[in-house]
Amino acid sequence: MILVLNSGSSSVKYSFFENLKPIAKGIEENIGLKGGAKNHREAIKNIFAKLRRTGAVRDLSAIKIIGHRVVHGGEEFKESVLLSGEIIRRLKKYSKLAPLHNPPNILGIEICRKLLPQAKNVAVFDTEFYQSLTPEAFLYALPRVFYEKHKIRRYGFHGISHQYVAETAEKILGRKIKRLVTCHLGAGSSITAIKDGRPIDTSMGFTPLEGLVMESRSGSIDPAIPVYLIKELKFSPEEVDEILNKKSGFLGLCGLKDFREILKSKDKRAKLTYQVFLRSVVKSIGGYVALLGGLDAIVFTAGIGEGSARFRKDVMGHFKFLGGKIDEVKNKKHEPIISDRDSRVKIMVIPTNEELVIAKAALKFIR
Repeated sequence: MILVLNSGSSSVKYSFFENLKPIAKGIEENIGLKGGAKNHREAIKNIFAKLRRTGAVRDLSAIKIIGHRVVHGGEEFKESVLLSGEIIRRLKKYSKLAPLHNPPNILGIEICRKLLPQAKNVAVFDTEFYQSLTPEAFLYALPRVFYEKHKIRRYGFHGISHQYVAETAEKILGRKIKRLVTCHLGAGSSITAIKDGRPIDTSMGFTPLEGLVMESRSGSIDPAIPVYLIKELKFSPEEVDEILNKKSGFLGLCGLKDFREILKSKDKRAKLTYQVFLRSVVKSIGGYVALLGGLDAIVFTAGIGEGSARFRKDVMGHFKFLGGKIDEVKNKKHEPIISDRDSRVKIMVIPTNEELVIAKAALKFIR
C-alpha cells in the first residue's frame, strides 16, 4: 500500500493506493487557521485517522511506502530518491529557491518519518522532468560563474503534471506526438514545449516565480524592478519576495485570487486581469510553437485549464493560423478532445494526476 502526500503551506493533499489503484483521497485544509488542524503534524495524524475510519487501511503498518511531492531538487536530485536524514539535510538547501513549497514538503516528510517509522519515504521532484533540458534552454545570460558555482539556471516546475498529461495525451490519441505544448494553468501556472516526448523548454525558471502571470505571483517582470523597489522605495529583500510571490498576479492586479471570481466579475480591473493573463499564456505558447517548428497537439490541465471553456476558446482563438479549431460543444463539456474534426491541431483537456505519477515512482522502491 502506498500513501502519497502533497504538503503545502496550509494544506496536505493525500491519495492512498493499493496496487496503483486509488482507494482513498482527500485534503486537510486551513492548517493553522480557523476550522483547520493547528499544525501539519495534527493534519497528517487526521489523515491517518481518516484512512482507518473509512476502512481504507486497518493497521497503519500496512503502509509500506509514502511518496512525497517535492517541488525543487536542483541539479543534485535528477530522479526520485529514497529519503534518509542525510538526503533531507541536503534537500533543505533548496528551500530558499522554492520558499512557498519546499519547506512544507520537507516538513511533511519529517512528520511521516516520526509517525510511521516503519514506512519508507520517497521524494518525487517537480524538477525531474526537466533534467533533459539543454544548456541553451536552461542557462541565463549572466556571468558564467553564477551557474558554475551557484547553480543559478532554469529548472522548471510542475514537471510531474506535465509528464502525466503528455503521456496520457499519447495514450488517448494512440500515437506518439512529435510537437506538443502542455499548459498547466491554475493557482500556479506553467507551459512546457515537448518534442518527441522530451521537454525542450518551459516557462518557470530558477524558481516557480518566473513565467506566466499567476494567482498571487507576478510571473516574469523587468529584473530591474526588484532593484528599484529595494534601492528607491526602500523595501527590504524579504518584503520584495513577499510582494512578488504573494501579493502580485491576479491578486495584485484586481484584488481577486480565484479565477472563477474573475470570470464572473464585472469590475474593469478584473476584466483587465483576465486579458493580462490571456496575453501571457498566448505569448508563451506562441514562442514554443516557433521553437517546435509547428504544433501537433496542445493540452490544457489544472484548475483553469480543465475548468474554463471560455479561457481555452480565447487562447486557441489566437492560433487559428495553425489550423486549430475548437468544437464548441465538446469544449463546453470539457471532453478529452475538444478540437473540431478537421482541426489540424489536436486540442485536449486532460485532468492532471500527479498522485499516480508519484505512486508509480514510489512503487519502484518497494520492488
